[in-house]
Amino acid sequence: MALNPVVLVTAGSAGLGAAVSRLFARHGFKVVVNYCSNSARAEELVTELNAAKDGHGENGNQHIGGGHIAIQADLASRSDVERLVQQTHQAMTRIDAIFSNGGWTQFRDTTRLEDNTVDDDWDQTYTMNVKSHLWLMDAAAPYLAEAEGCFVTTSSLAGIRGMGSSLAYSVSKAAQIHLVKGLATMLAPKIRVNAISPGLLETDWSKRFSEEQKEQHKSRTKLQRFVRVEDVAEQVLSLVKNKSITGINVTIDAGFLL
Repeated sequence: MALNPVVLVTAGSAGLGAAVSRLFARHGFKVVVNYCSNSARAEELVTELNAAKDGHGENGNQHIGGGHIAIQADLASRSDVERLVQQTHQAMTRIDAIFSNGGWTQFRDTTRLEDNTVDDDWDQTYTMNVKSHLWLMDAAAPYLAEAEGCFVTTSSLAGIRGMGSSLAYSVSKAAQIHLVKGLATMLAPKIRVNAISPGLLETDWSKRFSEEQKEQHKSRTKLQRFVRVEDVAEQVLSLVKNKSITGINVTIDAGFLL
């Protein structure tokens, strides 16, 4: 019987990370849920995953009820990221896929340059939205190469259209997309590296926006809807399963950019 593949999901205890964790578990993966500070929420998700009934995932992988774990790590710390990877491998003995989902922003007035030149904003956005993904890939590369696995990271429409919650955020997300292209080139042919850029998701993140702002976003989408978290999770799984895709950024935006 084939061993269950292993996925590490960073920022994996809520929102999109939790949706990806649930979907991968249903498809026969053992899931490592990374969290930063909310241990109760992470353990609640792991308990849910471990309570799932036994079954079989795709490709004959046994979908066992147990085996999923949570590991705390601060993605803004390179040493924490390295420890996260090592503890994942020690616990699971392999790493087949990584969903690098961490990110950070500080909302600023995007009509005023002077509100978008705060050094701490630029430092933190680059640490979380660019460097943390690089650190994670660097630490996990030997294990992903052994598994001929896949690394998927969450970027943003802000990195494509040129503006989002702040100038620093938008620039860092554009850099993240270019990072993916560079890593895909460097790590081929053993490791595939891709990005996703979702539209506005109805998660805790969206609570930062007013109802009026959310409705304005929805009205600009060609499909007249918010992007479903479950649809984005399905795209992540598709990128992990597809052996012929690397170096791309997939927009899932209900037609917002059209």
